[in-house]
Amino acid sequence: MVEIKEVKTKKDLKKFAKYPVKLYKDCPYYVPSIRSDELNTFNPKKNFNLRGNECKGFLCYKDGKLVGRIAGLINRKDNELTGKKYIRFSRLDCIDDDEVFNALIGSVEKFGKGYGMDTIHGPWGFNDTDREGMLTYGFDKRSTYATNYYYPYFAEHMSKMGFNDESKWIEKRFTIPKTPYERIVAISERLKKKLKVVEILDQMPIKKVVKKYGKEFFETMNDAYSELDGYVPIEGEAQKNVLKQFATIINPRYSSILIDENGKVAAFGIVLPSIADALIKSRGRLFPTGFIGVLKSIKRPKELEMALIGVKSEYKNTGINSIIISRIMKNVIDDDIEDIESNVMLEHNYNIQNQWKFADSEIIKRRQTYVKEIQV
Repeated sequence: MVEIKEVKTKKDLKKFAKYPVKLYKDCPYYVPSIRSDELNTFNPKKNFNLRGNECKGFLCYKDGKLVGRIAGLINRKDNELTGKKYIRFSRLDCIDDDEVFNALIGSVEKFGKGYGMDTIHGPWGFNDTDREGMLTYGFDKRSTYATNYYYPYFAEHMSKMGFNDESKWIEKRFTIPKTPYERIVAISERLKKKLKVVEILDQMPIKKVVKKYGKEFFETMNDAYSELDGYVPIEGEAQKNVLKQFATIINPRYSSILIDENGKVAAFGIVLPSIADALIKSRGRLFPTGFIGVLKSIKRPKELEMALIGVKSEYKNTGINSIIISRIMKNVIDDDIEDIESNVMLEHNYNIQNQWKFADSEIIKRRQTYVKEIQV
């Protein structure tokens, strides 16, 4: 017998947060989310993405045993911009069982139908900085901090339930060039003068950058990403979630934020130290000792994960992205970084892919979202 239970109590929430670690306990490719982030998913005092949106979590039991979880969320801003009535499903983790999949997806469909939604799609998060897409290729590759792992049976069940393909992404691993970067850096310095832009990560600590330029950063990001599939502008208090994440994990040696002569953010590139191994070791818990491995990975990383790159419309096709890349890659080479992996890049978004075209690369993973009309 399959039973669905809505997440309402602290006990339910703990089960919701911990379940993926149990499901993937024997999988070497799974990287857990930070446990505290999962616990705050449905807490509007901690997760500002909830403001103005609808979100519920569900647990699935079979014969009294917890066998799955899912979250459903209605992003009102996205529906307002697109004119659609979509509900997103997120955080789908469960055993390989038709009844369980149908019950979990059905719980989100019923939730959405109650608010007048007519279509379900996912896996999507609250916005583009949340985890999105289901793995369809590269099941023998470790996930990154910013992506979810899925067993191969997940995609199989999506097809069986009548879902159609939606957005598709690729993830790449880069071969780090050993070319001396002195000449390239010199060229980028001349380009800085020509474009009248300044690298602020050379001038102030990241926390001060976040405080002073946080708003301008999101203005540029929303401008640069506005046409991407499923992108929702990050506005208001929701920005605090992202800024907190970046201020915690970023190592400024591997990122770049350029401001123009008016003090506005013209372009940025964010490459994060990989904390995947540290999270695997601590099973996603930062305390009491997990934070030590995370801090070590941030301060002296061996691997990096590409996160974001964006150029304000007025600076497109000016070569400004080469300034960003030259700074990051010089430090990568100087610090003997061993591995760089991209996070998700839309399959058809060649502009973003070309921004990172500084070295040879190979596609190591693919993922996508799925969509279908609600039948409840």
